[in-house]
Amino acid sequence: MPAPAPADIDPLQVLVYADSLSWGIVPGTRQRLPFPVRWPGRLEIGLNADGQPPVRILEDCLNGRRTVWDDPFKPGRNGMQGLAQRIEIHSPLALVILMLGSNDFQSMHPHNAWHAAQGVGALVNAIRTAPIEPGMPVPPLLVITPPPIRTPRGPLAPKFAGGEHKCVGLAEAYRDVCASLGCDLFDAGTVIRTSDVDGVHLDAHAHLALGDALRPVVRDLLGR
Repeated sequence: MPAPAPADIDPLQVLVYADSLSWGIVPGTRQRLPFPVRWPGRLEIGLNADGQPPVRILEDCLNGRRTVWDDPFKPGRNGMQGLAQRIEIHSPLALVILMLGSNDFQSMHPHNAWHAAQGVGALVNAIRTAPIEPGMPVPPLLVITPPPIRTPRGPLAPKFAGGEHKCVGLAEAYRDVCASLGCDLFDAGTVIRTSDVDGVHLDAHAHLALGDALRPVVRDLLGR
């Protein structure tokens, strides 16, 4: 077992800026998975089991959050709104993990994979130019490509109708944007897929698998 961290050492703070796929909504319900099962919680527990330095995952995961567009029915779902202030509030940050895009494909939007990737690029630039205190580090970024939407089912079907077609090419579009901006990328679709229940969200086993897959990636980024 690793030795406990001294009480006067601040943990490395990692901000997860995301939507309901990371908030941990239980597919087909309005319930939430517990912290140790949600992928950010699984990631924190795994990183802290590795030893020093300690890590704290800060979850900022809003259901329905888009990249840079408004929800016509609910306020505050534009990912750009308040983002710079969140970076300032939580500084110093050792890493920002950005996992957004699925809600860009809701049926009231005409967006495709290119639009979502451009939205992610705008968020990356906003994070890098946030008004943090002098001398504090500009945090590195890890962009996570959400797994592709499958045929939407259940109560979510009207909201995400056509989403499985709009999201085609998302991994490639994110890769191009991240390459142009020089930020790290992880494609969640290489290790998990969306739930059979609703075709959009993540089941508990997908959360656990994603948290485990991200553990060495994030450990490496924190050690740079």
